[in-house]
Amino acid sequence: MGFQDTPEEWQVTATETPFTGNKTSVRTDEVVMHDGTVVRRDYQVHPGSVAVLALDEEGRVVVLRQYRHPVRHKLWEIPAGLLDIPGENPLHAAQRELYEEAYVKAEDWRVLADVYTTPGGCDEAVRIFLARNLSEADGERFAVSEEEADMELARVPLQELVRGVLAGDLHNNCLVVGVLSLATVLAGDGIESLRPAEAPWPARPFEA
Repeated sequence: MGFQDTPEEWQVTATETPFTGNKTSVRTDEVVMHDGTVVRRDYQVHPGSVAVLALDEEGRVVVLRQYRHPVRHKLWEIPAGLLDIPGENPLHAAQRELYEEAYVKAEDWRVLADVYTTPGGCDEAVRIFLARNLSEADGERFAVSEEEADMELARVPLQELVRGVLAGDLHNNCLVVGVLSLATVLAGDGIESLRPAEAPWPARPFEA
């Protein structure tokens, strides 16, 4: 129905993994083009991620400010994290990240958007959730370290974040996609039009 991405896989004649890191690796494939030529394609292999746009009753979004070394910036972001376990339910991972990074829990969960962050050079897929009906989490706070030890936490009105994105002041992929998607939903068909939290995700299949 309308425009949609479709799965397709071109022939790979050879593959190697010249680098393997802690969470990701780099793969080189020799891919057959439509004209029969073979080209090398290098890309990062990524387990996938989840992100949470947590919206409180006052229309504010839970955001974090964290140092990101590759881009040499402190970025305002929404809570997010890796899918550490193959086949992990993304909703469970999102609930964990919201608890660990913001010490918040939510009663209402929807799928806001599914994206490939940089499909020209990485196979990372991210599911962005909308979380509502927020309250303080139970239990002990998660122990933070490294970059997260310097992390700041805030709640910012959605429209202020939208203005920041359009002004070029906010750059984190998940925050940008999340706030613009939610603003569009609120101005259009409403939150009830969003997919349920357990909606299928072909990019990272999971068990309910």
